Amino acid sequence: MKITYWLAGVLLVLTFILVGIPQIASERVEVVDLYTTDVDGEAVSTRLWIVDDGGYQYLRVGADGSGWFSRLQANGIFQVTRNGTTASYTAVLREDKSDAINQLMQAKYTWGDSVMAAMVGSREGAIPVELHPSD
Repeated sequence: MKITYWLAGVLLVLTFILVGIPQIASERVEVVDLYTTDVDGEAVSTRLWIVDDGGYQYLRVGADGSGWFSRLQANGIFQVTRNGTTASYTAVLREDKSDAINQLMQAKYTWGDSVMAAMVGSREGAIPVELHPSD
């Protein structure tokens, strides 16, 4: 019986490490909602980190891509809700700003950025996505 409780405790701790810590790390500082459309025309919401630099807002996608990034590229125009305001944007990829945006993300999201980098891999090759109003 003691072993069962011990195993249950270990599983609970592992679950917290794999699910709880990343959730806390990713949601404790500003998070925006990105709205894209999938191939079936359904709206998909994704919560992402955002930073500002030189008058633009930036998202960041890993070098290996992601579903939200593929949808964003396929549709051209997308919406972002930040501080309760939703606006439409187009994206400009700014690989030349990768180091600067990575530094801004690290400064803003601190240990959360480090935790997420450890879980998903290095930030090397991450692509800054510069948001341009579609108006």
